[in-house]
Amino acid sequence: MAYSTDVSDKEAATSVRIHEIIARRWSPRALDGEAEVSGEQLRALLEAARWAPSFGNTQPARYLVGLRGEPTYKLILDTLTESNQSWAHRASALLVGCAVTRNDKGAVPYAEYGTGLATQNLVLQAVAEGLVARQMAGFSRDAVRQAFDLPDEVEPLVVVAVGVRAEPEVLGETRDIDRENAPRVRVPLSEFAFRSWGNAAF
Repeated sequence: MAYSTDVSDKEAATSVRIHEIIARRWSPRALDGEAEVSGEQLRALLEAARWAPSFGNTQPARYLVGLRGEPTYKLILDTLTESNQSWAHRASALLVGCAVTRNDKGAVPYAEYGTGLATQNLVLQAVAEGLVARQMAGFSRDAVRQAFDLPDEVEPLVVVAVGVRAEPEVLGETRDIDRENAPRVRVPLSEFAFRSWGNAAF
């Protein structure tokens, strides 16, 4: 039996109960262009990311952080694809998640994985703060490197838009509104976890 979902919040339909922060996490594009993220909230997101696990405690994740109205925000926004700029300009904050791929001991193992773990912590903390966050691959890594003069060993991996959810109609286009309202879908657990390959664990 699937647990009930709140359609307005698009809560995940799961076969057993999972933590509400995970069930409620999703990636809206419709954001309130007037809402602000407080300094304390932003600090909480980054603290959550800072305490993520990493290989050998190498802590490869770093973040470029811009609040709406700050120069850093505009620099990040300008690196996004046109389609992402069309909605991300309403975000209260934009962040670039970067991986430090080398340190004094040489190559950092699993640097991208560690940055992914840190960013998931950040996104889940956003939910806990009553915010939403959408992660994006649609940006120019070269533009980020140039805009922020990144060292060679730092690899920009993802841009995260953080803000307050708005009604889908702010997106304007019918296609975008339909995408925003569409149900969330995942492969069933029987196709996700195995005792041996193809032999479902549940």
